[in-house]
Amino acid sequence: MSKRVKKVQDKWKTKDWYNIVTPSFFGGVSLGLTPCSDPDKMIGRTVETTLYDITGDVQQQHIALYFQVSKLHGNDAETIFKGHEYSRDYLRSLIRRGSTRVDTIFNLTTKDGYKLRVAVVALSLLRIRRSQIIVMRGIVRKILEEKCKNLNFDQFVQEAVLGKIASDVYNEAKKINPLRHVGIRKTKLISSPEGKPTVVEVEAST
Repeated sequence: MSKRVKKVQDKWKTKDWYNIVTPSFFGGVSLGLTPCSDPDKMIGRTVETTLYDITGDVQQQHIALYFQVSKLHGNDAETIFKGHEYSRDYLRSLIRRGSTRVDTIFNLTTKDGYKLRVAVVALSLLRIRRSQIIVMRGIVRKILEEKCKNLNFDQFVQEAVLGKIASDVYNEAKKINPLRHVGIRKTKLISSPEGKPTVVEVEAST
């Protein structure tokens, strides 16, 4: 008597495809389609892209952006901004012998109650004295705190990622010592105000 052959189910046929979309302040751009067998498993999924993929500006391909799925509308997956960072290769390329790298990291709260960790990097043309470094870090803190006092989360993120805040820091800090580069090298959303989508830590699943 022959054995009955068990039919193998095609897992791909049991999955739906979801269109992942950036927040409105990043243009509501589609980041592509992703399959998932259970809609609940889409919530919390993190997607990485580059600023170049959103703006089309090749000079921004060194900036990685992270979005996390927070809500589904049919097969459209809405996201929140989770953070951004410079690529390691780009950051390494900025280092020059004979210059000083000044790193500053602050936890900040935007006007509308979002908490962020923001890392700023400044690279000088020449060596900087310790007293000058202290003054430069004070300038960074002052500008970041003023921005958070006056800007909502989406406004702050736009200015951080697109370089406006870095430009303001550069214009002020260069008075202390000639600078070659100033940038917001990394941001991370820590928490959102009550009632707003926030980042969650989940295991990747399909």
